[in-house]
Amino acid sequence: MIPLSPTSLKTENWQQQLADAYCQIEDLLSALGLSEFYRPEMETAAEKFGFRVPRYFAALMKQGDINDPLLLQVLPVSAELVPTPGFTRDPLDDQAAHVGHGILHKYHGRALLITTGSCAINCRYCFRRHFPYADHLALRDQWQPALEQIRQTPDIREIILSGGDPLILSNARLAALVHALENIPHLRRLRIHTRLPVVLPARIDSQLLELLGSTRLATSMVIHANHSQELTVELEHALSPLREAGITLLNQSVLLKGINDEASTLVQLCESLFSMGVLPYYLHQLDRVDGAAHFAVDDVTALLLHEDMERLLPGYLLPRLVRETAGAKSKQTLHRSQNQKNSFQCDQRHHNHLT
Repeated sequence: MIPLSPTSLKTENWQQQLADAYCQIEDLLSALGLSEFYRPEMETAAEKFGFRVPRYFAALMKQGDINDPLLLQVLPVSAELVPTPGFTRDPLDDQAAHVGHGILHKYHGRALLITTGSCAINCRYCFRRHFPYADHLALRDQWQPALEQIRQTPDIREIILSGGDPLILSNARLAALVHALENIPHLRRLRIHTRLPVVLPARIDSQLLELLGSTRLATSMVIHANHSQELTVELEHALSPLREAGITLLNQSVLLKGINDEASTLVQLCESLFSMGVLPYYLHQLDRVDGAAHFAVDDVTALLLHEDMERLLPGYLLPRLVRETAGAKSKQTLHRSQNQKNSFQCDQRHHNHLT
């Protein structure tokens, strides 16, 4: 078997790499030397929420390790099939925030545009794994109504492109959308939420760089990395010209049980991000979506981890520990005071952890 290697993919463009992604669970496990761990229930889970892993990202996984932190993020498991109280299909009530034409307007001054339902990778903890994209997309032939609605809402100063993953759109389609947004006078900022640079760095090509570097809108890109193993030389090379073009680079992570729920792991992630010119932005408590309960970390443990990170990192490298709550006017920062009923337990566990 030829070992997986991210460098062997350099001659392919991003569309070719995307088309060549693993779409069969058995194929990925075989490539990693883990065929013995295949279970039929994995297919049942994948029927409920699809399976796709770019070969570049798979090449970052450790051979022969079923507990590899990257593999655990994408491998369907039987735990996804177990109903869990408090975990729902629409945990953030996104459908209630939909104001039409693919626009979600939750927070003052900014609106989110759902550009596509597709991603380059299917992360098993995805909070939109059950989202009815067909009913809420700003598809190409619907962009004019969406743009007109944004034009008629002058308090919107920032547009967030989301999905799915907006960078899965072609450069031509992205350019058409960005240029149209530029022509709305009250818009000042463009934000792109994407995992594609992390799982497929080749996506940051010259056409995309030219587009994002030339817009009048102050542009930021929020990437999504959960573990330092995802941060590679290829990613650094992809991000460098974005920084040079004046694009602000931020990262948001999700706190995931068994993957990054140790202070040392998260500190290493933050340090490595900053060395690439990316500022740690948010550390999210898991959105309680049906099928992802096995990733959940309780609030007391999350607070302990964040306190340890605060002790080990300078303030500018410490991401905010947040939860998104349906109906709230902004993301909610988790504080010890919000968990007063657990304060004695938290203090005791923190003391034990440090001694």
